[in-house]
Amino acid sequence: MEERYSRVKLEEDEIDLYEYWQVLARYKKLILTFTFSVSFIVLVISIFKVNIYKSKAVILPVKTESSGISSIASRFGGLAQIAGISLPSGGSSVEIMALLKSDILKAKVIKRYKLLPILFYKQWDKENSKWKQPGPISKMLKKIRSIFKKNNVSLKGDNTPSIDDGIEAFDGILRINEDRKLGTISISVEYPDPEMASRLVQYMINTLRMHMSEEAIRIAKKNKELLEKELIKTTDPTIQQKLYSLIAKQVETITMAKVNENFAFKVIDPPRVPNKKYKPKRGLMVTIAFTTALFFSIFLAFFLEYIKNAKERARGVKNE
Repeated sequence: MEERYSRVKLEEDEIDLYEYWQVLARYKKLILTFTFSVSFIVLVISIFKVNIYKSKAVILPVKTESSGISSIASRFGGLAQIAGISLPSGGSSVEIMALLKSDILKAKVIKRYKLLPILFYKQWDKENSKWKQPGPISKMLKKIRSIFKKNNVSLKGDNTPSIDDGIEAFDGILRINEDRKLGTISISVEYPDPEMASRLVQYMINTLRMHMSEEAIRIAKKNKELLEKELIKTTDPTIQQKLYSLIAKQVETITMAKVNENFAFKVIDPPRVPNKKYKPKRGLMVTIAFTTALFFSIFLAFFLEYIKNAKERARGVKNE
């Protein structure tokens, strides 16, 4: 009994597979046409896509000597807090990550290196060194973007991008990642020009170093002024000695911030000019398009066959 059931089941499976094959054979023209058409369209689109290059640098936060003021302050029984001085955090990864992702640092990079023509190269007339005037289509698209503005660049009436526009554009090509195990931070930029991609990463590093040094100097000078005022007020030799030590530490911080290249961080892996494109991955795009189109066309063939059979059954019921 079981043997006969197994034989019947096998015959039914063979019939089902044969029917499926017949459906695919009937719609083979549709399947092949759709699959190769989609693959060809994606291939053409990928060919016209601009090559993007990626340059990356790796930095390592460094605990600067200025952070030693915290231990001095604790040894001096909270004298630094009483004087109202700030305690610099040094080159912590949290601070550096926050700065790299901040708009203020990106704005400084854009202003310092005049990057708006670089970020909006399609709208910049390099020969005449001026912004191109928007055409009717650009004006229409601008109005549409103003209605549904979300992660889009809005331009002024004269087609000149603002600093805010530049920050949004920079966000689109800049990548900041932290390796918590190694304690390193990677800065990468994706751009059509490989040399410019490397430069943009270097611009970020230079501006980060300048910003952190200037901020450390500003805080140290402010602390020094406050400590000197406290020194004038007190006549206790012990407290005076402690204040002199704190003032000396501020002077040391100012000096180190001015002359030490690795004041807050050091560059482990400097940015290099990439010799290979990062994207688009044309082969992968075409492969994914071919596979997706093939499965979709097969599904479409079975769906059309189902509709055809449903109509035939409906006609048969009416005839009866």
